[in-house]
Amino acid sequence: MTGMTTPLSAGRIAAFAGLFVLGAATGFAGALTQGGWFPGGLSLALLAVAGLSYGAVTATGSRTGGAAAGGGWLVAVLLMTSSRPEGDFFFGAGIGAYVFLLGGMALAVMCATVPKLPQPDGPSVRLGK
Repeated sequence: MTGMTTPLSAGRIAAFAGLFVLGAATGFAGALTQGGWFPGGLSLALLAVAGLSYGAVTATGSRTGGAAAGGGWLVAVLLMTSSRPEGDFFFGAGIGAYVFLLGGMALAVMCATVPKLPQPDGPSVRLGK
């Protein structure tokens, strides 16, 4: 059968919500780290986004986990790009902030949509065997 999906149970919904919150925390920490320790902090922040997105796909067994983690990261980072009442920003006007924003989005999408390779011990796909 094609198009079979796993039903959403309360545990899976809680896992996706937890990954969303973890993605938001990663976005907040990455925003502070990338500007503080410029070359190394930027690399560390981007590795954290990629690791969280790919780890979420692996842990949940579906791309929805990666999308939940990436969505949490995106919401946190976009909320931090707006100006505060004092007129301050979380992000500076340097190239590092743009690399973090655009590179993080690209990494989250790439890691969340990575193709799943077939398992070697799976059932035969030929009918009649």
